[in-house]
Amino acid sequence: MTILQHTNLNTILTVIYTFVDDFIKNVVHSVRFALTRPKQYAPPTRKHNLSIAELTSLAIFKFFTEHKSWKGFYEFIKTYHHQDFPHLPTYQNFLSSVNQLSAMAMMFLKGFMHVFKQHTAITEAKFADSTKLEVCHIKREFSHKVTKDFAQKSKGSMGWFYGFKLHIIANELMQILGFTITPANVDDRKGLQLIWKDIFGMIIADAGYLGKDIAQKASELGKILLAGVRTNMKKLMTATQYHLLKMRQKVEMIFSVLKMRMGLETSLPRSPLGHFAHYIWCITAYQLKKFLEFAQTKPLILSTKTPSFA
Repeated sequence: MTILQHTNLNTILTVIYTFVDDFIKNVVHSVRFALTRPKQYAPPTRKHNLSIAELTSLAIFKFFTEHKSWKGFYEFIKTYHHQDFPHLPTYQNFLSSVNQLSAMAMMFLKGFMHVFKQHTAITEAKFADSTKLEVCHIKREFSHKVTKDFAQKSKGSMGWFYGFKLHIIANELMQILGFTITPANVDDRKGLQLIWKDIFGMIIADAGYLGKDIAQKASELGKILLAGVRTNMKKLMTATQYHLLKMRQKVEMIFSVLKMRMGLETSLPRSPLGHFAHYIWCITAYQLKKFLEFAQTKPLILSTKTPSFA
């Protein structure tokens, strides 16, 4: 049983805050408080003094409570954790600060991916894939205004959709080694090339990554790209290759956890930054969970003072 598998949400929140607070003290102690103050022309709001550690912890904790919206999560904290956060700001200030702190989430993600890459051997298989991030139903693509300057239309295995794509490379432990978010119409092979720079060895992908050019480029960069075959293709493969391609389903489990359990895919944000922040905080929460699971076998890497995590 891992640390974050406890059913007690208070325990989960305590674990998250302890880790976040240590990280900030040892790595980003120079960052100021993130909560914005009301502008002069805005109506007065209640005072608050949430630290960056408290706000970051709450942003990550949201994805362990199964709340689909930030509004529902805010009311949950306001009702059941009022004593822990007595100076909680208004909902508008809280959400604005969470969105602005997405840069902090990127710092965590960079640290997690650095650790996971260091502990993933070149001989270990890596898995690449992408998944849709739909921002609205395809029937509303022309009336959707929130991400109209960024989102695109594309066709996947389940039909047409409008939004973005999440491209990832993961190892056998389902730890994300690299990721990027692109408009939906970006080719999977292009998305892979955006994130494979520091990843070597064998990368296993589905038939969407087939192509002589990308296979040759991978070889030139010290990588081996093993892609599946389409149903209309006749191609022989060894038993080892077949086994490796079957293992690629691990990456589908990552998408399942992110979407079904943590609510990665959403149409609720009301700004492009809100969409981006939601995606980044969700992936950060997932990576923290995998990091703490991994740290149980290698407890020394929990120290944020270690060079590998800086």
